[in-house]
Amino acid sequence: MFDNNVFIPDTCKNVEEDGKIIGYEMKTHITYYRGIPLSMINYLKVSVDGEEVLEEDIRFTADNIDWFTQKEMETVSEIKWEYGVPGTVRVLKEGGLSKGTHEVKLTVCTRTAYIPVPLEGTMTRTVVIE
Repeated sequence: MFDNNVFIPDTCKNVEEDGKIIGYEMKTHITYYRGIPLSMINYLKVSVDGEEVLEEDIRFTADNIDWFTQKEMETVSEIKWEYGVPGTVRVLKEGGLSKGTHEVKLTVCTRTAYIPVPLEGTMTRTVVIE
């Protein structure tokens, strides 16, 4: 239902810090029609070329300032991910994605206060790393 909100096209890229590629990231929209605190993100999943990324290697930011693991987000109620504002999912992986074509799958699942089931969206995109 919310698949079209997930994994904004042309946003997957390697991330460099201090001259080293530390991983890769992609942008996503919320799987809901309004904002939620980060504590209501049920889970984020990433797989590349059919291989699932470990949860502890995934980070998320709604404001491009504060980055959180999924475990940390469980208690983050003061930072809100607003509808229409892309969030960034980062995967820590030394060297990032290798050059070439990859199938990257992103799943974003959120909870709300009054809908009894989680709202999940999944999108797989073919990305090219140059």
